[in-house]
Amino acid sequence: MTDTTFRDGQQSRVPYTKKQMVDLYKMMSRLSGPNGIIRQTEFFVYDRKDKEALLECMDLGLKFPEITTWIRANKKDFQMVKDLGIKETGILMSCSDYHIFKKRRLTRKQAMDEYLSTVDDAFAAGIVPRCHLEDITRADFYGFVVPFVNALMDKSRQAGIPVKIRACDTMGYGIPYTGVALPRSVPGIIYGLQHYSDVKSEQLEWHGHNDFYKAVSNASCAWLYGASAVNCSLLGIGERTGNIPLEAMVFEYASLRGSLDGMEPTVITEIARYYQREIGYKIPAMTPFVGRNFNVTRAGIHADGLMKDEEIYNIFDTSRLLGRAPEVAISNTSGVAGIVYWINNYYELSPKDAVNKEDEAAVKLKEWVDEQYNEGRQTAVSDAELDEQLQKIAPGRFKPFF
Repeated sequence: MTDTTFRDGQQSRVPYTKKQMVDLYKMMSRLSGPNGIIRQTEFFVYDRKDKEALLECMDLGLKFPEITTWIRANKKDFQMVKDLGIKETGILMSCSDYHIFKKRRLTRKQAMDEYLSTVDDAFAAGIVPRCHLEDITRADFYGFVVPFVNALMDKSRQAGIPVKIRACDTMGYGIPYTGVALPRSVPGIIYGLQHYSDVKSEQLEWHGHNDFYKAVSNASCAWLYGASAVNCSLLGIGERTGNIPLEAMVFEYASLRGSLDGMEPTVITEIARYYQREIGYKIPAMTPFVGRNFNVTRAGIHADGLMKDEEIYNIFDTSRLLGRAPEVAISNTSGVAGIVYWINNYYELSPKDAVNKEDEAAVKLKEWVDEQYNEGRQTAVSDAELDEQLQKIAPGRFKPFF
């Protein structure tokens, strides 16, 4: 995996502060593990805050994720990146006619000549160029993409410097199924770049968006067809509907490989808490792996099964892998024991601070729940309602998880 949290991930929200970027980078490194499964992350370098964050992250001396950049295609920027000690940078190279003709007002030849000249500048500065083929799922694959990438590979061989190719599904049009025509076909794009342009797997990366809910399935497809990397962002935050969620691909990787290969997934929960508490980002409650309710069951029959054997209704050992035990919703049959379980679990109370069935807060909350059902309520009581009542019963005593 590679990461774009500090580049594409900043294009749809309030920019991160320097401290937030450094904190997230350190957590990402711990999540990546000693084998560097999260291989790289990319930074902007034009804003002073971004550059200071990049330098502070470099000073940490962490091996993974390797720090790369994203720059404009000119000699001055290449020199700036080299002066910073960066070995690789991303360069925008739009490849669909929408961008070449309508946005840039160029012919295909003019665009290709400009991009190839830019790669020469990168080589001259001693920088590995990562060519971002923007809007590839709307490009003329055999008429423009293949000839252009062939020319890039020729230059790479002559210079003895590996050029990386990032296939960018900028609008989320990619489709993972076999039999789909290019340029929409993710298998066709990855296969074509390898077999018609001689791009080695280790030089090939996929960058997707989630406009049609296919970000994760397209990324997995790209892996399976030979791309060595998929480009992600934390919580999937990115332009419009967002990027490929990094945390999703951690578990997709484990599912495909049968191993986490040294990654530490409990850091995902730390990252989610940090976004909620320190950054103020509200994660939708149903979001897989990081949402408040991702492993909460509200159906009574499900709750009964969960309490008998966690494997019946929990997706995996969420306590061990994410540091979050499964939860059940409170209803008229929960009893004071259920209330106690909810309080201790929801607020993640240590054994020293945990409440018991005699605790006044638990007893009063149980009385409020009973009152709700005595008045004819039929639905389970939400976490937000329980938290609101408990804050009234014991002001300031309990701090919510999120």
